[in-house]
Amino acid sequence: MLATIGRLGLGLFLIIAGLGHFVSTSEFLAQVPSWMPAPELVIFISGVCELVLGSALIAAPRKWRPLLGWITAAFFLVIFPGNLWQFIEGRDAFGLDSDLARLVRLLFQPLLVVWALWATGALTSWRQGGNSRSK
Repeated sequence: MLATIGRLGLGLFLIIAGLGHFVSTSEFLAQVPSWMPAPELVIFISGVCELVLGSALIAAPRKWRPLLGWITAAFFLVIFPGNLWQFIEGRDAFGLDSDLARLVRLLFQPLLVVWALWATGALTSWRQGGNSRSK
């Protein structure tokens, strides 16, 4: 029950964040490293990914949830360099206007990875050789 709430909450979180990519595009520019080509496209693609992942976390059948957990965790790892870039460059966005605030956000990223793996039963499934009864 708790994992189900966690999965649904993470799905909602991702949907809201995904919508934010289209509503507050300029805020997301702070996370796109200057060496990346087409920053607006990067924001668009990551927003679509968040919308798809969030929707899937909410609606996917039980048998797909462990795989979805691994994919969501991988997504959080892929976007981590953008959060790191924002910290290193000291770029303000989303109310993160100090090094401490940006550092706290960096520390939150591993929790998102663990949240995705736990709430989808991905870790349990992996430990049981893929035969888990997902949450």
